[in-house]
Amino acid sequence: MTDTDSTTTRPPRLTRLTFHGPLSEARAHGLVRRLTRTRPRTVLDIGCGWGELMLRVLAAAPEATGMGLDLNAEDLARGRRGAEDRGLADRAEFVEESATGTARGPADLVLCVGASHALTVTEPPGHLTEALSALRRLVTDDGRVLLGEGFWQRTPTVGELGGMWPGAGASDHHDLATLLDLAVEAGFRPEWTETASLDEWEEFESAYQADAEVWLAQHPGHPLAEETRERLERHRGQWMSYRGVLGLAYLTLVPVR
Repeated sequence: MTDTDSTTTRPPRLTRLTFHGPLSEARAHGLVRRLTRTRPRTVLDIGCGWGELMLRVLAAAPEATGMGLDLNAEDLARGRRGAEDRGLADRAEFVEESATGTARGPADLVLCVGASHALTVTEPPGHLTEALSALRRLVTDDGRVLLGEGFWQRTPTVGELGGMWPGAGASDHHDLATLLDLAVEAGFRPEWTETASLDEWEEFESAYQADAEVWLAQHPGHPLAEETRERLERHRGQWMSYRGVLGLAYLTLVPVR
């Protein structure tokens, strides 16, 4: 089979993903409803990507303004297009900058989903204590924090760790109980605790790969085909190693005055 397409054709990137994480429409709807009950007027999204959840919060809280921080220019541009398409461009700002040591708060609602590492230069899992301290500083006393954080559903085996990300170790994550204890120690009370389901993980991981998988099937002779194949197979191997082992908790946290 020959590839007749231009060599400038590249795999599309993440167009199948609504959220950059294992988050269903039903869970997102519930989160937005809960997080807007306190009528936030300012929203800060740490490691926002394209800010889908932030934009939904703004749509549900018409008096609120939001700011998303991220270092990925492509994702930020997607977020700006999304805000424009929904008539939210005047209330949503996407800023390309680091969140480490940020002075952008305090905000009434702080979103930090899968991005606690962006708040500190400390390596996991020790970074979490510093990240939670930063989140307490960044939220108003009457506000809320949504923390999306990885945890071990059970202790991974040596074989499973060997198939995950480079250098993966059992100390990379806490269990859920320890995660909650750390949030309390940092000055929060957990208003709500929920965890991503296997269905949400499978939808996320499949959508994460889908664009490039279809492209590769259609462009097997492309100059980028081998690089793309290696990347896809590496990530699929990692997913199969942490599937059912790595969890993601969505914690709605209330700051203690």
